[in-house]
Amino acid sequence: MNAADLGLPVAVPSTALFTDQYELTMLQASLRGGTAERRSVFEVFTRRLPEGRRYGVVAGTGRVLDAVENFRFDDAVLAFLRERGIVDEPTLAWLADYRFGGDIWGYPEGEVYFPGSPVLRVEGSFAECVLLETVILSILNHDSAIAAAASRMSAAAGGRGLIEMGARRTHELAAVAASRAAYVGGFDSTSDLAAGFRYGIPTVGTSAHAFTLLHDTERDAFRVQVESLGRGTTLLVDTYDVSEAVRTAVEVAGPGLGAVRIDSGDLLLVAHRVRQQLDELGARDTRIVVTSDLDEYAIASLAAAPVDAYGVGTQLVTGSGHPTCSMVYKLVARADSADPDAPLRPVAKKSLGGKASVGGRKWAARRLDADGVAEAEVVGTGPVPEELAARQMLRQLVKGGEVVAREPLDAARQRHIAARAGLPLSAVQLSRGEPVLPTEYLTP
Repeated sequence: MNAADLGLPVAVPSTALFTDQYELTMLQASLRGGTAERRSVFEVFTRRLPEGRRYGVVAGTGRVLDAVENFRFDDAVLAFLRERGIVDEPTLAWLADYRFGGDIWGYPEGEVYFPGSPVLRVEGSFAECVLLETVILSILNHDSAIAAAASRMSAAAGGRGLIEMGARRTHELAAVAASRAAYVGGFDSTSDLAAGFRYGIPTVGTSAHAFTLLHDTERDAFRVQVESLGRGTTLLVDTYDVSEAVRTAVEVAGPGLGAVRIDSGDLLLVAHRVRQQLDELGARDTRIVVTSDLDEYAIASLAAAPVDAYGVGTQLVTGSGHPTCSMVYKLVARADSADPDAPLRPVAKKSLGGKASVGGRKWAARRLDADGVAEAEVVGTGPVPEELAARQMLRQLVKGGEVVAREPLDAARQRHIAARAGLPLSAVQLSRGEPVLPTEYLTP
């Protein structure tokens, strides 16, 4: 099912109010000043990666396309703006007919990015483009942060299963977006049913400690769960005594028990003991799932443990310490008129404090070494060198206001796997370091 077919589960009828007030006051002033229709180019990029991170992950692109399509000022929204006196009547009349009619180019979802990478490029009139700033940044900053954390955890897991279970640790709508981003970044499933319904992500879940505590004995709880869900279920074995619970679990379900879950204690030690006990009881195929405030470092520390899958919640949905990517949306070029043939003039912010930007409508390409491994992110404003023409990163997502690049979520997930594999091996090291690729600028 396509997310656009469902509509957005929000308390307002469109995405138009997912914005900051100054977007609308800039619109009003530019309409009055006669500059609103000037052809403009905005770009989304970050000046730096979160400290210690080696690469970023583009996520949320599909949600951005949904948001652009749903960016409409209907009667209720216009009435709110009128009642609050946020903009004047001529601006309200302009907003009533708003439909984004420009072009959007971007790194495809799941791709990796680096400081200065033009992750998204929005082209059209100043008026139609400036309104999209807040909602685009809101989506990309959140989803890309979650996907980057998920990617690091996926690399640390080394092919073992990963379950996203952070719904109870964040806002209910953010939880759905986080599940989606985690799936792009390498997670296999989610506990969040809304994410499964909305995006088709595989869902999993069996029982919590409350279910065991509900029953008179642990054996009773296990028996009821197995009778209800089958022998392939996952039994939670750390409510009381782990060793006794494992023994009871195998007695109740037999050696065909699907899995046991461990949610506390020294996970490395307990996992080894549980594996040995399961094998001795003949449950050699019973899997071990561990949870309990995991992050990429904890997952890496369990690499030598006989663990089959990890369940991650809090650290994942908070970006493992970096809940935003610090992406910005900047005007980089504009024409002197609305004439589509008017030349674009590069513009850029020049200021102290590391907030300067590079003007000009940019392209990006990834240069490879002789072995086919990425060695640099090349960003330019002039002609694309012939040797980089086939390695350009931006793809057209919206053309003349129409989405032209919607794709299944699994396509973004597979793209990320391939993109990460194409980076130098040091990209997945958890030790602190600089971006794994340098960003090189080419200007005419």
